Amino acid sequence: MFVQQLYTTCLSEAAYYIESNGEAAVVDPLRDIDVYLRLAAERKATIKYIFETHFHADFVSGHLDLAKATGATIVYGPETETAYPVQVAKDGETFPVGQLTVQVLHTPGHTLESSCYLLKDENGNDHCVFTGDTLFVGDVGRPDLAQDGTNLTKEDLAGLLYDSIQTKLLPLADSVIVYPAHGPGSSCGKTFTGKESTIGAEKKTNYALQAASKEAFIKVVTEGLTDPPQYFPINAKINKEGYESFHDMLETALRPLSVDVVKKALQEDSILLDTRPAAQFTMGFIPDSIFIGLEGRFAEWAGSLLPFDKNIVLVTEEGMEKEAVTRLARVGFSKIEGYLAGGFEAWRTAGEPIDMVIDVEADELAMDLPFDENLVVLDVRRPAEYADGHVKGALNVSLNELADPANMSNLEEDQNIYVHCAGGYRSVVAASLLKRQGIHNIRNVLGGWGKIKEEKKIATEKEKSVLN
Repeated sequence: MFVQQLYTTCLSEAAYYIESNGEAAVVDPLRDIDVYLRLAAERKATIKYIFETHFHADFVSGHLDLAKATGATIVYGPETETAYPVQVAKDGETFPVGQLTVQVLHTPGHTLESSCYLLKDENGNDHCVFTGDTLFVGDVGRPDLAQDGTNLTKEDLAGLLYDSIQTKLLPLADSVIVYPAHGPGSSCGKTFTGKESTIGAEKKTNYALQAASKEAFIKVVTEGLTDPPQYFPINAKINKEGYESFHDMLETALRPLSVDVVKKALQEDSILLDTRPAAQFTMGFIPDSIFIGLEGRFAEWAGSLLPFDKNIVLVTEEGMEKEAVTRLARVGFSKIEGYLAGGFEAWRTAGEPIDMVIDVEADELAMDLPFDENLVVLDVRRPAEYADGHVKGALNVSLNELADPANMSNLEEDQNIYVHCAGGYRSVVAASLLKRQGIHNIRNVLGGWGKIKEEKKIATEKEKSVLN
């Protein structure tokens, strides 16, 4: 028996490769499937099944491309309806993989078709369970992602989730390994504490499983939920209806474009997405670019901030073009025209106009605060982060809210805006969005709140009334 977790940090997503006696299966594959094909080839195995735990909302699955490349059967749980051929399994149905057996456990709650897959070893003993978004390490799946066509409330789904966990997962032996679809950082839950666990450990430590009743469970898992990223329903729909082949998309997206072609694309309202490191971007960029650096949670922020109906042109570090396209494809972007050949330096060398964001240290903010009446501290962290400590009088507009220009209405061009986040990534994204709206008097505080709170001359406060 061979089981490997294939974890993608940018999305906090875990896919799984299962193998026995030359037969293999993949659980919840990402859009770019080469890693699964390579692993199977190296181990001289044939991928027989692709098990999907549900219609993922936070990424586009690689199930269609992987099935086309291998001939594997795509398996979903009960109550699944798709626009492409799949095997809709019955609750309790089993699938052989070599000497192993995979059993379907229908666990509605996160979504109606959500299912877990229980892996039994060569002797028929329960070994591990792939829990998808039903059960995480330290959390359970959010129950507020009801799909179109259902009238279920988040409380209704939370009730279903409670029943699923109580009847299908908790009766398993404490030693059974829990392999979830996500880990810390994902927006599919609230409180992740790891990437792998056991049923016994979750019984003891998972906050949601400590609820004394169904009513208590519903209350604890539905309170404090932030709004899901705007791209979640888009990705769920793509996963349900199908998509263009990833390799076909690459042919268009990886076209080198000249400076003149990029200028024309901008005139036609294409989005110019700069994926270089933040420190490079602030020193010089093409006006009206949106910065989302590959060094951060790139795919998630792209899905949350960028429109899906506009063409995108990329500005990347040399050699990072395919990486940027791949990460965009993982969250459903397909309208990528190409990338600026030669990168930002080609634009600068051509004598085209450039823009900058001024970086300042936290001590400069400390010196300016007492004497500048026009100074505004813009904190773009989440409300819970802001509540836990912030500059006194700071304006809190979280980064995801800045996708809507209306949320910038409290900011004026004549203000001296010092923008910060926790460490310096989100603040540069925010600065690029502000610049696009004509707000240019911006300074980015290097090191963000981590450095600001060390400055004794900067007055700070907490606001415990804001919930997570």
